[in-house]
Amino acid sequence: MGSNWDWQVFLQDPGGKYPTYWQWMLSAWGWTVSVALLALVVALVLGSLIGIIRTLPNSPWLVRLGNAWVELFRNIPLLVQIFLWYHVIPALVPVMKSVPSFVLVVLALGFFTSARIAEQVRSGIQALPKGQRYAGMAVGFTTPQYYRYVILPMAYRIIIPPLTSETMNIFKNSSVAFAVSVTELTMFAMQAQEETSRGIEVYLAVTGLYVISAFAINRIMAYIEKKTRVPGFIVSASGGGGH
Repeated sequence: MGSNWDWQVFLQDPGGKYPTYWQWMLSAWGWTVSVALLALVVALVLGSLIGIIRTLPNSPWLVRLGNAWVELFRNIPLLVQIFLWYHVIPALVPVMKSVPSFVLVVLALGFFTSARIAEQVRSGIQALPKGQRYAGMAVGFTTPQYYRYVILPMAYRIIIPPLTSETMNIFKNSSVAFAVSVTELTMFAMQAQEETSRGIEVYLAVTGLYVISAFAINRIMAYIEKKTRVPGFIVSASGGGGH
């Protein structure tokens, strides 16, 4: 079967804006990376904010609001959320009709992932020993100050491993962008396979690019974890921590 493979298919002219299928595939990879990275920024910002809100003392209504956000976006399938952003929201908010589908996918994927990151941030904060919170209050920090200078620097170190998984997932989940005509890797693979009838070569190449992306993310996050690790800090299985 291997003798029938034709990798020169990537040097053929697809008859569009790209000179070869190889260049088209690299462009699609660029769109995949762009969607994933921008959605990751949205998810980190919103997820961190919601995660913090869910741990605020003496603010039960904010905690309930944060919980509602997590349950809403975590329990609706991602593809359904993308269709809601693409078909429903523009019908309800006409100004959204002029927003490119690329941006809508970024928002949908970012909001979906923010619910998962919010849960990780909450868990990271609650895994810290309560003494750190009390120490921040004892030196006169306001709530924003002790979150910024005491709680969050340690919490983010704790959640780097699950954040690595979420970052890899957001790259894989970006494949649903094909549903709203964003020319990322999955859409390229579908179109190239239909035009060339070389599905094995096309899908193997696309799979390889996804693997390369995931491996790069894993190595980058492992490096960050190594550089930010606090020597001697251990988080127990019960959720407490100490030095």
